[in-house]
Amino acid sequence: MTPEDAMVLAIAESERVRGTTSPNPPVGCVILDEHGKAVGFGGTQPPGGPHAEVMALKEAGTKAQGGTAVVTLEPCSHFGRTPPCAEALQEAGIKHVIHAVTDPNPRAAGGARRLEEAGITVESGLLADEVSNGPLRAWLHYARTGRPHVTWKYAASLDGRVAAQDGTSRWISSETSRKEVHDMRTKLDAIVVGTTTVKKDDPALTARDDDGMPLPRQPLPVVVGMSDLPDGAKLQHTALHLRTHDPDEVLRALAERGVVDVLLEGGPTVAGAFLKAGMIDRVLAYIAPALLGDGPAAVLGAGVSTITDAVRLTVEDVTMSGPDLRISAVPQI
Repeated sequence: MTPEDAMVLAIAESERVRGTTSPNPPVGCVILDEHGKAVGFGGTQPPGGPHAEVMALKEAGTKAQGGTAVVTLEPCSHFGRTPPCAEALQEAGIKHVIHAVTDPNPRAAGGARRLEEAGITVESGLLADEVSNGPLRAWLHYARTGRPHVTWKYAASLDGRVAAQDGTSRWISSETSRKEVHDMRTKLDAIVVGTTTVKKDDPALTARDDDGMPLPRQPLPVVVGMSDLPDGAKLQHTALHLRTHDPDEVLRALAERGVVDVLLEGGPTVAGAFLKAGMIDRVLAYIAPALLGDGPAAVLGAGVSTITDAVRLTVEDVTMSGPDLRISAVPQI
């Protein structure tokens, strides 16, 4: 097996545990024996549990001796809740370590240097873009900025309306798109909406299967806004209610709770507030092949008064989701 093939598998391990490790990174690791055969697979366990390298080494056992560790993030070098992974790789007899991305966290960085000092060959950068824009995207942002990564997800008609003139919005997007969003929710730490959305739509903000049953892992539901939630609302006793209109206050409060990956599903006003504050890191739009003519736009109050103030985006991906068009884009730096 080539190192690139092994990194693809390590990325899959990372994706498998995404949403279960915060505030730690969802790392994936594959151990190759000295002949290049994959003998161990692992992903980071929930906080306090073993890291990806330790899980993969445990599965590999003595076959790791003289082998290669292929890992999505530079092995850590510090003592936290668990011993450093660099030490575990050294003790297992690993001779070669390949990692995709260097750890930006100064407390954990330095693993590569420590491995090299122990005589282990270290390479960096293999499939770095796939890792950085994939399962480690949110955590890398969190590690570099200290605040959660925010994806603004919305569904709209082809003419940019999120609801009809009478306020009805179910369903603009297709069943395929809605299922995709529910699958996405299981990988997230929190979903944010405003009090207006709660009053109008009474959402549950849960991740559900095809039969409408809750999936095993659920994100934290978060409501922002000053007004009380309506009696009997689905979120009245389950959501974290942050009584503020300030996106910075929202994200600081969530960071204090170890939240790394946030999905913003609020209405146009909440989206506009986060956009105006420069706190939307990714836009995920589901565009349905329908025209509504009138009705609310996807975003309001974003602080754009002239074309020169437009928030320009770089499109990362365009994919069909059933009959809908799914567009992933990030703000231009």
